[in-house]
Amino acid sequence: MFLQTLVTGLSIGGIYALMAVGYSLVFSVLGFSNFAHGAVIMLGAYLGLALAVKLHLGIGLVLVGSIVGSGILAVMNERLAYSVLRRRKAPSLYLMISAMGCSVFLENLVYATIGSRFYAFPEFFSRQVVQFAGSSLSLLDLAAFIVAFLAILALHVFVTRTKTGIAIRAGVCDMTMCSLMGVNVDRLIMVVFLLAGAFAGVAGVFLGVKYLVYPTMGWVTNKAYIAAVIGGLGSLPGALVGGLILGVVETFVSTYVSSVMRDVFSFTLLIALLVWMPNGLFGSDTEEKV
Repeated sequence: MFLQTLVTGLSIGGIYALMAVGYSLVFSVLGFSNFAHGAVIMLGAYLGLALAVKLHLGIGLVLVGSIVGSGILAVMNERLAYSVLRRRKAPSLYLMISAMGCSVFLENLVYATIGSRFYAFPEFFSRQVVQFAGSSLSLLDLAAFIVAFLAILALHVFVTRTKTGIAIRAGVCDMTMCSLMGVNVDRLIMVVFLLAGAFAGVAGVFLGVKYLVYPTMGWVTNKAYIAAVIGGLGSLPGALVGGLILGVVETFVSTYVSSVMRDVFSFTLLIALLVWMPNGLFGSDTEEKV
C-alpha cells in the first residue's frame, strides 16, 4: 500500500513538475508569472484528445502532436499578448494582467466552440498494472513519472550544453547585457515560450489520460504554481523537486488522512515554506541595486 501510494504520488508530482517547468522558464527570463500557461495545457489536452479520437493515433504520436501544437500556441500567445508590452518596457504587473486576460479568453473560447462537456481519452494503458513488492503499480503512473523525469532531464541538458541554452541562462542573469552581446532577444524569448508550451502539451495529455478533459482543467495549474514556488521560481531542478514533493504529500494525505484535507495541507506547506525559505528550496537571493 505504501509503495503504491508513493508511485501514485510521484506520478501526480511528475505532472505537476511538467507544468511548473513552464512557469519557471517564463519567470526566469521575463520575471512575471504566466497565468495563461494553464489555458495552453488545457488546449494541449484537447489537441491530444482530437488526435487520439479522430485520427486514432497511439500515445507516442499524440504526445508529439500535442507538444508541437502547444508549443506553437504558447509562441502565438507571447507574440500577440506580451511582446508589445515587453518592448514598451511595461511593468511585470501589466504582463500578468494580460496573461490573466488570455487565460479567461481561451477558456471561454473553448466553452463557445467545443462546449462544457467532459471527455475521456482512450485507455492507452488498458488499466494495466505491474506487480512489485506485493503492490500493484499502475502502468500509467509509472509512464507519467518516467516521461516527466526524462523530459526535464532533457531540458536540463539542453539548457546547460547548447548555445541556445547558454544564451537562455545568460538572459536570466541580464537580458540587456545579453542583447548587447549580440543575442537576438526576441528569438530567445520565442524559444523559451516554445519550450514552456511543449511541456504544457505533455502535461495536458497525461492530465487528460489520468483524469478527464474539460475547459476549466487548466485551473489545476494552481498546484503547479505552488510546486514552482516550493522549488524556487526560475529553478528547473526546483520545479521537479517541488512538483514531486507536492504530489507525494497530496497523495499520502488523501490516502491516510482525508481527500478533503488535501488542499489544506498543500497550501499550508506553501505558506510554511515561504515563511522559512522565501526563495524556495532552490531559489537564489537577489538584490536590486540602485
